[in-house]
Amino acid sequence: MKDIMADDFQYTVQELLVRNKSIIDLVTKFQDSNGRINRSIVKSVTQCGCIRINAKKQVFPEDGTFEEIRDAMKTHIEGKLCNNCRDIIEKDIGRNLFYLASICNNLDLNLYDIIIKELERIKMLGKYNLR
Repeated sequence: MKDIMADDFQYTVQELLVRNKSIIDLVTKFQDSNGRINRSIVKSVTQCGCIRINAKKQVFPEDGTFEEIRDAMKTHIEGKLCNNCRDIIEKDIGRNLFYLASICNNLDLNLYDIIIKELERIKMLGKYNLR
């Protein structure tokens, strides 16, 4: 079912994209949509205040197990997104996915296949796939 949703999304994007079909337009739109996601997250902090970023150096046990190190790492986010900020960020991520699917269409790539391949890579590498 999930593969049908991803393929349906990519096909619908292909059918609806009229302007900006050039790969150059798509790459710049994709980059712009990424910037909008970042800006929306920042506005959640600076204008709304529903979340707060309390960043500091990550401290973790040097001789700890993988699980101990993973559990020691922090997101630096305090609070929860309010419904308004959540809605804005979801729309921005949706727009970003639209342009990602458009890039895939132009390059004759299947987004679902890419997701499956990446999932297999990260599962295979497991904890050695640290990002």
